[in-house]
Amino acid sequence: MGTRKKRVVIIGGDAAGMSAASVAKRKNPDLEVMVFEKGPHTSYSA
Repeated sequence: MGTRKKRVVIIGGDAAGMSAASVAKRKNPDLEVMVFEKGPHTSYSA
């Protein structure tokens, strides 16, 4: 058996959700991050 890649799912692509995704990737660059947003737009703010 191979090693499985760790994954995190974030619900909500607003500023808080994208910030959480950014922090998760920064703490663990090998982490697979998936963000789900119900609306047509996600946050692209700094």
